Order: sequence, then structure tokens, then C-alpha cells
Amino acid sequence: MRVLFLLFAILPILEIALLINVGSIIGGWNTVGLVILSAFIGAYFVKREGVSTLQTAQEKMQRNEVPGKELVEGLMLVVAGVLLVTPGFITDIFGFLLAMPGSRHFFAAQVSKHMKMRVVAPGMGPNGAGFNQGESPFGQSPFGNGPQSYQQGDDVIEGEYTDNTTNDRDKRLK
Repeated sequence: MRVLFLLFAILPILEIALLINVGSIIGGWNTVGLVILSAFIGAYFVKREGVSTLQTAQEKMQRNEVPGKELVEGLMLVVAGVLLVTPGFITDIFGFLLAMPGSRHFFAAQVSKHMKMRVVAPGMGPNGAGFNQGESPFGQSPFGNGPQSYQQGDDVIEGEYTDNTTNDRDKRLK
């Protein structure tokens, strides 16, 4: 809630104050020109980096890899684009930080690490409650409750499969 308050209440006030101060130093029309120029330059960077990130994600998917990092970076590029077309110097600074490859990779790594810790935290469920073995956060076991359900210590998992390696003309399955 505090972040949203800062974002929607304090940031516009800071942006307006900074625009007025810069306008008093370099002139009003020069300030407007600078804001428009930063939006065009930012849009160019976001487009260039977005195409590059999309190509990398497609290459990973062709290799049957999950493009997780690229998805996070793509989301950051969307946020960067919104920040860069929003008039103001503070939003432009944050937008350029998210659009530039070096800082975007750093932020993407931090976000991915944070997401992994929140999603894959062992024994943690909603409201900090732990789950029993085989229990889902949705209240029921994903393995069923019948005689074939998972028991701790079982070494055998039964199932069926179909060998599709001979029918794969693109040679993706190995």
C-alpha cells in the first residue's frame, strides 16, 4: 500500500517540481523538447531491446528450454516503455535503467530470485501455513487419495507414456 501511495501521490508531485525547476533553468520550451526527445530515444531503446529479447526467447523455445529470464526482461521492457513515455525526468531515469541491458539483467536476476524464493519456498503455503506431504495449496492432494496415492518412501511412480521420438520430424525430442 505504501508503494502505491508513493507511486501515485508523491511521484507526480516530485516530477512536477523537477520539471518546473528545470524549466526555470533552461526554459519551458527546452524542457518540453527534452521530455519529448527522451520519450523518442526511450521508445527506440525499448523497441531494440524488445526485439532482441524476443529473438532470444524464441531461440530458447526452439531448444526446448524455458525462457523464464526473457519473460521477466520482457515485462521489464514493457514497464520501461510506459515509464519512458510518461512525461518527467524521474520516470525517464527509471525507464532508462530498465531499458539498458546491463541494469535490466541485474534487476531481472533479482526479480527472478525473489519470485523463486516466494514460489518454491518449501513447506510454505498461504498465510505462512505449511502443507502436509503431497498436499496442494488448493486443499487437496494432486496425487489423489486412493490406494495408489503417493506415500512417503515409495520408490515407484506408476504411469503411462507414449514414445514420440520416432514421429518427431523436427528432431526436437531426443
